Amino acid sequence: MRLARKRKRKSRRRQEGRKILEIVPQYNIESGEDKPVTAARKHIAAEGITPPAVVVVKRNEHTTDRYFWAEKGLFGAQYVEENHFLFPSLRTIGNAMEEEAAEKKVAVST
Repeated sequence: MRLARKRKRKSRRRQEGRKILEIVPQYNIESGEDKPVTAARKHIAAEGITPPAVVVVKRNEHTTDRYFWAEKGLFGAQYVEENHFLFPSLRTIGNAMEEEAAEKKVAVST
């Protein structure tokens, strides 16, 4: 007899953060000889990327690392998803998303 596997609970806060990060400009690069975070920093400096932005670094054929470029520096994307409310640039995007959702609800109900 096989036991049912317990599903991992998806955090609402993290899902909300992921939706916000999907709107932010995204850059895909390969790390090459550098460590992923170093490759991300070099790419940001070379391209003059302004925050907010997400940099996806391909480490090898199986692994990618995601970083969020903010006014305060470079952060792991997973941390930012969970704590998006701490970043002023994401807070404005999140508020805009909430306003759009509210407008859609009003339009549907009338």
